[in-house]
Amino acid sequence: MGAAGSSALGRLGLPASRFPAQPRPGWLAVTALGLAAVALGTVAWRRARSRRRRRLQQVGTVAQLWIYPVKSCKGVAVSAAECTALGLRCGHLRDRFWLVIKEDGHMVTARQEPRLVLVSITYEGDRLILRAPGMDQLVLPGKLPSSNKLHDCRLFGMDIKGRDCGDQAAKWFTSFLKTEAFRLVQFEDHMKGRSSKKIFSTLVPNYQVAYPDCSPIMLLSEASLVDLNTRLEKKLKMDQFRPSIVVTGCDAFEEDTWDELLIGSVEMKKVLACPSYRLCDPSEKQIYKSSPLFGVYYSVEKVGSLNVGDPVYRMVP
Repeated sequence: MGAAGSSALGRLGLPASRFPAQPRPGWLAVTALGLAAVALGTVAWRRARSRRRRRLQQVGTVAQLWIYPVKSCKGVAVSAAECTALGLRCGHLRDRFWLVIKEDGHMVTARQEPRLVLVSITYEGDRLILRAPGMDQLVLPGKLPSSNKLHDCRLFGMDIKGRDCGDQAAKWFTSFLKTEAFRLVQFEDHMKGRSSKKIFSTLVPNYQVAYPDCSPIMLLSEASLVDLNTRLEKKLKMDQFRPSIVVTGCDAFEEDTWDELLIGSVEMKKVLACPSYRLCDPSEKQIYKSSPLFGVYYSVEKVGSLNVGDPVYRMVP
């Protein structure tokens, strides 16, 4: 058998000939390659057929879509979005593609600087406009000059790049937060994201994220928040949990059972099988310490578009 045919059959788990290689007519090599191609095609067909057999069960409807351009700052509600492998996108608005850092590159979030949540964001064309109490507005371009400095940033103990947004943005955040010197950086598509395999110690889908905590999509239902508020004296709002997708029309915490979803043309897979209000998993201790979590995290298995009002389908085997 030719080397190419032997290699193809080996990948299928079929033993190659144990006899010494001898000259063979050309048609035998062609036949071997043809059989290998048929076998590989059969495997692919069976996998595709298995996917098609999954039943779609509507479990809710998209009530809200949110993009949070700057990590820990206010979100922007949108009626439609492109769902990329790195999260939601609407024009130049990207989800958590901007990050406040210290001078040494370490991330700064509302966990360290709670006043970040007071920064609101709007967008006009290719510009982001940031506003905060007592501050003049800050206008940021959607695309930075390639001559701007690249920073080595540090998120939850992992390295990631970020392009500096300039001295004006640095002075704006430093003046508003009033604790130390800060800079603002932007993630760019060509940069390498943080790998899910390094974020979690457990078996999770393989994907990358920019500056979100641990996954490109976080989903939460309105019913779960209503249920949570029945247990609290001080009621909480949905934007305090920063979900990408808010679902209506389901029972409280029903989203915990949705392992794979189809929304619009987007397919998503749950990152971790865990209840939406819980103490953090041991694999997440470095991120959340002992804080309780709320919401379900998903990876994007098939990119596409989303709209408010889209039905949410659970893919049932």
